[in-house]
Amino acid sequence: MSGLSVTVVGVGADGWDGLSPAARQAISGAAVLRGSARQLGLVPPDVVAERVPWPSPMGPALADLPAAHPGRRVVVLASGDPMLSGVGTSLVRLFGADAVEVVPHPSSVTLACARLGWAVEETTVVSVVGRPVSLVLPHATPGRRLLVLGSDTRTPAELAALLAGSGSGASRLTALAQLGGPAERRFTGTAAGWPHPETDPLVLTAVEVVADPGAVPLPTVPGLPDDAYSSDGQLTKRDVRAVTLSRLAPLPGQLLWDVGAGAGSIGIEWMRVHPSCRAVAVESDPVRAQRIGRNAERLGVPDLQVVEGEAPAALLGLPQPDAVFVGGGATTPLLLDTVWEVLAPGGRLVVNAVTVESEAVLAEWHGRCGGSLTRLSVAQAQPVGGFTGWKPAMPVTIWSVTR
Repeated sequence: MSGLSVTVVGVGADGWDGLSPAARQAISGAAVLRGSARQLGLVPPDVVAERVPWPSPMGPALADLPAAHPGRRVVVLASGDPMLSGVGTSLVRLFGADAVEVVPHPSSVTLACARLGWAVEETTVVSVVGRPVSLVLPHATPGRRLLVLGSDTRTPAELAALLAGSGSGASRLTALAQLGGPAERRFTGTAAGWPHPETDPLVLTAVEVVADPGAVPLPTVPGLPDDAYSSDGQLTKRDVRAVTLSRLAPLPGQLLWDVGAGAGSIGIEWMRVHPSCRAVAVESDPVRAQRIGRNAERLGVPDLQVVEGEAPAALLGLPQPDAVFVGGGATTPLLLDTVWEVLAPGGRLVVNAVTVESEAVLAEWHGRCGGSLTRLSVAQAQPVGGFTGWKPAMPVTIWSVTR
């Protein structure tokens, strides 16, 4: 960052008139202004700085700022609060907090809560800027209030369709456009009856989630119903899945490897625990690998990374995990050796087995590395003639250990 001074100034829909004295002073003292064409057009002509619009895509130009403007004072214009899903966050990530001065403007979230009378601390903010709108799904539980930051004029309609298709068609939506500016306006409706195919490029959508009669919302705790997944039968069943994830112990920001992912249920439910949880699903069967992606999209974790290939070779080059689950293939040569070696101290390994041969492997590893061995037997009540009896599933042996 040597030789480059960067200040990020948040600008609202009210433009220059809505800026604080500190924000105006920062812009007036710039040698170079960077921003979108719209943002640059909000600055009065008597500000003599060179104006350079961002190219598309914008990311490489951010990283190139030191080389593009050596020794010059650069002011980057941002929409609203630069540190709320904004360019300020990207610049700090690239160059460090000490290299970036931020002059914020009230965010669209603050303005929306003020307009709606919502408490900010009781409102969940979800950004789908440049990301799939399905990210909203894990948050869309009855009674919650959401503010969804969108990418374009179609985001409210896409959100409405998503909610209507997932059993929340009665949810109330308010799309707030041009917040704080002279053209501020709102669009309202229910998810099922949303009448606005397009709204405004500067739009935020407020959602009051209401479940349709008879709809059964899915929780974020592990153990979703088996029929929540599309599968060919290669699925860690609900009760075993809940116990397995309790051993994996998902924590915010951590990464899971789901090896031999099948339908992807372990990785998907790991990610549903918290928006920052990440997972890689490794699956050798191409049909199953594609199915995992569809399951992840439908259950609100479209960022699940799916790697098609045979483990352990397919694990090479993946980022280091905080936890690893092996749902099948414990007898595969060098598989457990590979995942054990890649774990850092404190990393968790959980392996499930249903065959005598794989149980023997787990017993050997348990003797070498410790941890716990648990045999889980589950039986479901089913009709037997005119009565009810228990139908047991195959018992599952679970080895769990912390490195």
